[in-house]
Amino acid sequence: MVNEDRDKLGKRAVYVAIAGNLFLTIFNVAVGIMAGSYALISEGAHTLTDITTSIIAYIGFKIGSKPADEEHPLGHGRAEAIAGLLIVIFLAIVAYEIISGAVDRLFFGGTTTIPEPLAAVMAFIGVFTHFSLSQYIIKLGERVNSPAIIADGKHQRVDIFASLAILIGILIAQYGYPQLDPFIGFVIGLLILKTAFDVALDNMNNIMGKVPSPELVDKIVEVSNSVNKVCGTHDVRVNYLGSYATVTLHVELPPDMDLDESHKIVHLVQDKIVDEIDVVHGATVHACPAGLKYDHDQQIDE
Repeated sequence: MVNEDRDKLGKRAVYVAIAGNLFLTIFNVAVGIMAGSYALISEGAHTLTDITTSIIAYIGFKIGSKPADEEHPLGHGRAEAIAGLLIVIFLAIVAYEIISGAVDRLFFGGTTTIPEPLAAVMAFIGVFTHFSLSQYIIKLGERVNSPAIIADGKHQRVDIFASLAILIGILIAQYGYPQLDPFIGFVIGLLILKTAFDVALDNMNNIMGKVPSPELVDKIVEVSNSVNKVCGTHDVRVNYLGSYATVTLHVELPPDMDLDESHKIVHLVQDKIVDEIDVVHGATVHACPAGLKYDHDQQIDE
């Protein structure tokens, strides 16, 4: 994908997320106060942080899209994973605030009231809006292969279940169980913590060098083997750098091939992999004589 197109899609994801979450923040808090729903006010506070995390995601996306330079010869891609980890911090803080407030209302004499039916209407609107937002942002994130934007979309996704839980809690509270409202707020806090853990795990794996998907390895082997005179491909290693990856691999060439020709084929393989697999931005290929079996890590006698 051309960098210009990728940047436009990244901006679009952020603008849509901010607009949608600003709408939900204002109306969740306003309706929560008017209708007396702690869970709805809690969700409004959480939605406000969604705006901040969307901005963080875009900053990480922009930095990660910068080309390689002298100080960063492999590019800046891991900035996106770092942005994802910053989003985790915001999630954890919000979860703590919501859980502590709910516990106070449930066990330490905090005020518990029966929410007005208006709160249920707002919760229903929240379910639909959060579903649309999260699906759209995650799809855009996957399209541009951005860990930061995908993390933001997953962050938004938890709000679907939060709004649904609020809706159920408010409806049940109408039948004389107001304690369910802060209890639902407590459940929302736990859901946010779970999302924080999942997002942290995804981005830590990206930074620390996760195992590539079998589909990606198979595609690399397929592209490499499609080059004329390549007899086989093995020892494929993928190094993730945020939204993209670099690859090292060994190709098997005819034993009687001269050095000049093998050098040309190695470069053909490298160029073909980078051209045909979007996620791969660089490839290093080692040539081996076909049919020769040995451990590449062994010491070779001089």
